[in-house]
Amino acid sequence: MLKSTLEAFSDTNGKARAAAINGTVELTNLIPPTVTYESRGDLLIVGTQENIIALAEQFLEINSVTLLSTDATGEKLGLSNLYFSQDISAKGYLGAFKVTCQVAGQLTKANLAKVAIGRDCFDLILDMTENGIMSLEIPAPGYYAVGSRKDKLAQLVEDLPAMMGTFDKPKYFRLNPDLCAHSSRGVSGCDRCLDACPAGALSSDGVEIAIDPYLCQGVGTCATACPTEAITYALPDPQNTQNFVHRVLTRYKQEGGEKPTLLLYGNRDEKAVTDALATFPSSVIAIALEELATVGVDTWFSALVYGAHQVLLATNTKYIPATIDRVLSNELAMAQRFLTEMGYDADRICLFDFSDVENFVSYDDALFSPVTEALTGSKREKLFSSLEMLYTEASTKPEQSSVVEKAPYGSVSCDTTDCTLCMSCVAVCPTRALHAIGDRPGLLFIEEDCVQCGMCEKACPEQVISLEPRFNWDWHARKEARLVHEEPAACCISCGNAFAPASMVKMLTEKLQGHSHFQGDAIRRLSMCEDCRVRDIFEQMEKDPESQARV
Repeated sequence: MLKSTLEAFSDTNGKARAAAINGTVELTNLIPPTVTYESRGDLLIVGTQENIIALAEQFLEINSVTLLSTDATGEKLGLSNLYFSQDISAKGYLGAFKVTCQVAGQLTKANLAKVAIGRDCFDLILDMTENGIMSLEIPAPGYYAVGSRKDKLAQLVEDLPAMMGTFDKPKYFRLNPDLCAHSSRGVSGCDRCLDACPAGALSSDGVEIAIDPYLCQGVGTCATACPTEAITYALPDPQNTQNFVHRVLTRYKQEGGEKPTLLLYGNRDEKAVTDALATFPSSVIAIALEELATVGVDTWFSALVYGAHQVLLATNTKYIPATIDRVLSNELAMAQRFLTEMGYDADRICLFDFSDVENFVSYDDALFSPVTEALTGSKREKLFSSLEMLYTEASTKPEQSSVVEKAPYGSVSCDTTDCTLCMSCVAVCPTRALHAIGDRPGLLFIEEDCVQCGMCEKACPEQVISLEPRFNWDWHARKEARLVHEEPAACCISCGNAFAPASMVKMLTEKLQGHSHFQGDAIRRLSMCEDCRVRDIFEQMEKDPESQARV
């Protein structure tokens, strides 16, 4: 349908658009690994007794049907597969739903599948309760919350019998724990991905992030929110998405196309986009994504420097869960703030409502003379490169910009009066934004690498570090290693070699001079390097063997 719509345009832009889209390898052809579901067809129907008993007869082709009534009557009506409970909890996915509830004859909550069918789990859940027994914004595969929607119920009566067997689904993400800024050495940090998942697929044990591939629905908000690319989207990955955008825009221009507008949309909105393209100017190039939220500011700004006059984010609002809407809104707010502070129109990147297609007017001019080569590096590096190019041509050149809440851009400040250069902040920094000078006591900071995870602030024993969320437009200053604090080194009183910051030795001496283990000559060891300290201990033990317990 989309192809025929594209081919219906015979003007220069229309022909160029068709050639660009049809002549570029589709993003959906890039196939990631898969996960497998196994379903025997054991169905649980939850709801009022009247509704579920009447419905059970519609699923004679299902392997087994268990009825769980939320009514308080407890009248079994001679049905061996009917149970009653108002205290129900459920978790899982297609082929592995564990439902626990209080049932007759049980003193505590029981696994209903074991009681009803002798198995550990149900394969499918048809939920007819008003509020649902699972509260995820995007339901797990195999869970169908119908409520009072009879139209939806009629379709499920036809579809559910087919949900028996083996099913494969793409594994939408890649996870690299080495890049993750979630925690380090027992200090908690970034949790942006946890807040961005509407499917309940992400969890944390306090140390590492885990993603359940069976719950993941591929909306991509976790990857968009992740500032370090510890989580990347795999259908396709960000590199392929941006390269695809570059290739399509390049081909469009090679075929004689002018004034391109990029329309990004999720696959589920293909029909709405196809209808809109019949009315849109032929310079609007539609690019399908698995989900709209799989790309963010880095892709949007890259498109502008590749020559797109405008980037439209096509949304069908009735399909957007609150979490996805929040992630998209935050990304868009940040993008439009950057644009307006450089003097550009905010709606060069904007949401697009299909109902406004007849009122759409494209921009005649590009923001930037298009770059011919695709940008390289991480998504963060591509974003910074794009913004630097746009900043060079901007009518307004701000020095700094405020950022939205939890944005991964900013600096840190340090009260150097009380800093002992203990390097606790360096030990936990996931990106090496904070790092030691190396040849002398000192702390350096690179703002471009800081993702504002907050671990340095939490790890500092002196509580002298604080975060400064912002965007620094001076990219030379942003990229350079800035000196935060340095001081003279303390020299070993035995060998004379520098071994620690002088303030740290002074602080330890003052704090420990009253301790029983540091009385007499023992306090001197705090002013020695490690080698001399060990040697002094052994020499003391040789002179006075009875002192071993005290040393």
